[in-house]
Amino acid sequence: MLPPHRPHPPTPQNNQLEKIYPRELSRLNRLETLNLQNNRLTSRGLPEEAFEHLTNLNYLYLANNKLTLAPRFLPNALISVDFAANYLTKIYGLTFGQKPNLRSVYLHNNKLADAGLPDNMFNGSSNVEILILSSNFLRHVPKHLPPALYKLHLKNNKLEKIPPGAFSELSNLRELYLQNNYLTDKGLDNETFWKLSSLEYLDLSSNNLSRVPAGLPRSLVLLHLEKNAIRSVDADVLTPIRSLEYLLLHSNQLRAQGIHPRAFQGLKRLHTVHLYNNALERVPSGLPRRVRTLMILHNQITGIGRDDFATTYFLEELNLSYNRITSPKLLDIAGNQLTDIPERLPESLEYLYLQNNKISTVPANAFDSTPNLKGIFLRFNKLAVGSVVESAFRRLKHLQVLDIEGNHEYGDVSKDRGRLEEEEEEDKDEEDEEEEERW
Repeated sequence: MLPPHRPHPPTPQNNQLEKIYPRELSRLNRLETLNLQNNRLTSRGLPEEAFEHLTNLNYLYLANNKLTLAPRFLPNALISVDFAANYLTKIYGLTFGQKPNLRSVYLHNNKLADAGLPDNMFNGSSNVEILILSSNFLRHVPKHLPPALYKLHLKNNKLEKIPPGAFSELSNLRELYLQNNYLTDKGLDNETFWKLSSLEYLDLSSNNLSRVPAGLPRSLVLLHLEKNAIRSVDADVLTPIRSLEYLLLHSNQLRAQGIHPRAFQGLKRLHTVHLYNNALERVPSGLPRRVRTLMILHNQITGIGRDDFATTYFLEELNLSYNRITSPKLLDIAGNQLTDIPERLPESLEYLYLQNNKISTVPANAFDSTPNLKGIFLRFNKLAVGSVVESAFRRLKHLQVLDIEGNHEYGDVSKDRGRLEEEEEEDKDEEDEEEEERW
């Protein structure tokens, strides 16, 4: 891929080239970019001396050819090399070595195995920032990776274990892609990722993990763990990751009891949690207090408890579809940001808790779908005189309790209640922090 900030020069890409003659290139000693991608070049048709005189070459693109061996020697001035989508089985020591200006190397979609990578592959090329080795046949993480790396792709390989210290020098790494491998719990230890102090994006999806790995970097923002065989989330594996915003745990084998009640404690930035396609039989306790998007569809949840979402004050999107909830009699969605009474509520509902929202009107058809209601709790909303249509309650022959305290006629009380909730929230956060310190 050509860098977007540079113009595309005329190049022999997208042709039918099968062979390069060194004498044809030798005259181009000032050439900076050579694009030979999408041809039919083989290793036999690309002599070792082909690039010998291109001492100013910065960008070399050989993707989508038929190379089986990487060139043994490449110019030392290279900045970016793309060998993606070939048939490479071997890299030589000086293919990428001794190139201090080299910044990016693309080797995805080849046939590289461990034996085809030399231990000193980047010797003298310590400034490489992007290394893409996805879709090969690697069983081990390459040794002596450049310390400047900030993006490393190893997805779609055959990794079963990450040896101790494999990432210990990569303190600048921000993105690590390990999905679609064969990693197990035994293949990772508590220090596998610990030294990755700048890591923000970690993808461990589609592996063979049965638990959330311990020792994850505190700097993580997005954590992919979907499509494993995870059965448990322990109390202390996620809580140190105070920067975590996205947690994707869908398509695992989680049951509610496998998620520790303190698994999400103190994660104040965690706003998106995916738990769909698991085996949850109920809503897990101890949900992140500031979660905004919670996906728990396609589980085995049979009912909603009154306190299941009692502390999720910021919840904006909740998906409970395709569970086993049958004829719920109670729905509690208090303490959210609702401005209207939800439509198409279950006919079986008997108690509806809507207090501490921002509901300002009760229209005539608000409860047409719920004729069996016995209790409606609308206290501390924004209802005013004239905003409640009396006919809205005429069909509710079983209604016993209608609670609208703390609305228009108790405006000051409502404001006091709002301040009180904020203070309670702050107190709860302080209690959480004190408890975490005691751990």
